[in-house]
Amino acid sequence: MARRCSVSGKGPLVGYNVSHANNKTKKRQLPNLRSVKITLEDGTTKRIKVAASTLRTMRKIAAQTAAN
Repeated sequence: MARRCSVSGKGPLVGYNVSHANNKTKKRQLPNLRSVKITLEDGTTKRIKVAASTLRTMRKIAAQTAAN
């Protein structure tokens, strides 16, 4: 489970750095992964890797749910 979001499945992207002279070198853009503890239904905790953008969305949905 290396460099992949457990919730959204986001992974590394590949592309090129392109210079003014049009020289191309390969690059990888890695997702911004955060390690998060979650509590499962049986009461145990588990540590998963979640992308920061997914984590923001999860917190937003949780806040909207708590407000209603």
